[in-house]
Amino acid sequence: MRLHRLFLSACLSVGVLAGKYSREVNEQVSNEGRGAVEFRIAKLNQVWEKASRMQLAPVRLSELHSDLKIQEKDELQWKKLKAEGLDEAGEREAKLRRNFNIILAKYGMDGKKDSRSLDSNTLKDHDAKEGDMFDDPRLDKLWNKAKSSGKFSEEELQSLRREFQHHKDKIHEYNIVMDTVSRTEEIHKNVISPLEGEGKQSTLHEKHTDLKERMKDLNQGFERLRRITHEGFTSENDFKEPRVIELWEMARRSNLSEDELDSLKEELRHFEIKVEKHQHYQEQLEYSHQKLQHVEALGDKEHIVRHKEKYNNLAEKAREMGYKMKKHLQDITSKISRNGLQHNEL
Repeated sequence: MRLHRLFLSACLSVGVLAGKYSREVNEQVSNEGRGAVEFRIAKLNQVWEKASRMQLAPVRLSELHSDLKIQEKDELQWKKLKAEGLDEAGEREAKLRRNFNIILAKYGMDGKKDSRSLDSNTLKDHDAKEGDMFDDPRLDKLWNKAKSSGKFSEEELQSLRREFQHHKDKIHEYNIVMDTVSRTEEIHKNVISPLEGEGKQSTLHEKHTDLKERMKDLNQGFERLRRITHEGFTSENDFKEPRVIELWEMARRSNLSEDELDSLKEELRHFEIKVEKHQHYQEQLEYSHQKLQHVEALGDKEHIVRHKEKYNNLAEKAREMGYKMKKHLQDITSKISRNGLQHNEL
């Protein structure tokens, strides 16, 4: 009788676990009495709901939405591959998990105070001074030099500032990845089975490779900023948006043919328009949010409803444009890599 009860208990436990990790839980397709869910995957919805409660700045919330949409698409593709018996080594799964952890850290939702941000000693070991804009001594020194050089028009300075800001964001992401590597190394120390150890070793190696590539990219980016600061913009610059410039230089370092480069240049021109359009929507979203806050302070209900509707429409457009822009960025990066981008390690 006692054995019978233990058997029933074990079956019940298995049933609970199966329910916990079932498709119905992880891919939310029902409303559950709360209105339509934003994402099909439960954990992404939880992140989105938490972010909404945190009252992130509108632009940050829009960026998070785009990142989660990309993550959702990649995870659903992986589920399909796994169902077909692919990804046996778990490499794609490990990459998805890493990307998810980076998203959490990037938006301050990993349960840690964001001390790694740009206060990390990894790439910054100086005290902030008045006039510092980029929280990095080398960047601040270059920026101040560019401003006082007289080589740049106001429009060029604005464009250069976007490049500096983009580089600062990349430093931030590098520090986040380094933080996740450190945590993975801590977990790796507590490995019990050899099989589990092999999987974690593979994940760790992938993260170290990622870090190495990011550092190489940072060095090349900084060298470009240093060159522009000293020489000014030249007629050779085909693009003005930092992400597009980065992609074009990545392509030129690859072994793409002249015809392929010409074709990619045309695609990058279209992509740059998309980036500029997204930036415009973000600026409009921020302005609309400030206006809404002002109207809410006045307490006019009719005006509040009207401005809130306008704000929500703008937020939706910004999210949609952000997703399209980031997806296009992902596709172009993959295309360059797939067509023979070679990282010379020597």
